[in-house]
Amino acid sequence: MSDASEDFEIGREGRKWNHHPGEVRLNPLFAWPPQPMSVLRWYANYWLAVTTTTVTVLAAIVGWLIFLPPLEAMVEWRWSWVLRVWLSNLIPHALCAGLLHIWLYRWRQQDLRWKFEARGQTQKSSVYTFKNQIHDNMFWSIASGITLWTAFQAPVYWAMANGYAPVIHPAENPAWFIAVFPILVVWSSLHFYWVHRLLHVPFFYTHAHALHHRNVNVGPWSGISMHPLEHLLFYTNFAIHFVVASHPIHVLFHGYMQSIHPVFSHSGFEWVEIGDKRRAKAGDFFHQLHHRYFECNYGTVEMPWDRWFGTFHDGSEQGSRDTVKRKAKMYGS
Repeated sequence: MSDASEDFEIGREGRKWNHHPGEVRLNPLFAWPPQPMSVLRWYANYWLAVTTTTVTVLAAIVGWLIFLPPLEAMVEWRWSWVLRVWLSNLIPHALCAGLLHIWLYRWRQQDLRWKFEARGQTQKSSVYTFKNQIHDNMFWSIASGITLWTAFQAPVYWAMANGYAPVIHPAENPAWFIAVFPILVVWSSLHFYWVHRLLHVPFFYTHAHALHHRNVNVGPWSGISMHPLEHLLFYTNFAIHFVVASHPIHVLFHGYMQSIHPVFSHSGFEWVEIGDKRRAKAGDFFHQLHHRYFECNYGTVEMPWDRWFGTFHDGSEQGSRDTVKRKAKMYGS
């Protein structure tokens, strides 16, 4: 599939979308020949603007200052501080998902502007737990997602407090403190790709991942609406903190990035408008394509795993054809 924009055609399949944002582009860091200016623009758009990445950094700092007890208080395992960790995950997640849902779907402040799919959330269907997509998504996100997210995160804090996981202080090593943020983004992308590919193996798909894929038409609460088995696999990426020196702020950021970021990437809208102006980038068309076509775009735009392994869908007509052929080959039809 060519990278050249002039070769890009959305075609008949592309015109089925209510909003098609055009060609899906991957992080140019891995392009050849090197594209230094494109790389600088890419990272500036992520780190020097109001994005889900910068919002999660801010949320991590606020969470550390307000919700988390000091590491010294986590030397002994006590359910009181574990509850505070759970709340530090629940409150920002529920605020982001709840407010975004109300703005986009309850109050319909943008109507269908910037919405990928014209359809709304499903209200009555036996496919969903409680026969309601939103209630289904809220239940699995909170009861399983936030609980298991905390179950993997709390032992990291306990290990840091007891010297079993390496800890850094921002004042002692500010350069490394800053560097850990983008390192975690790359690591999470790598980990997510391979876990996601595993979840599309028939056994894991049937018994776990199918629950998330109930959401063909995604919404803010769909982000981490998953089966507990999927959450168990997904949150193993906290293991990096036992190897790479980090700070509790990084652990919070890591959790928010992989759990609150999906609130926005699954919002179903490319942009959030306030006062008829685009205020924040929200939906991720790269992942929206995965929810429509299933066997493509398993990773994220941060790493070119999908391009390297032939599973990349760039939003074009050719991308749709390639995905349909690959699915037919996979399922022998």
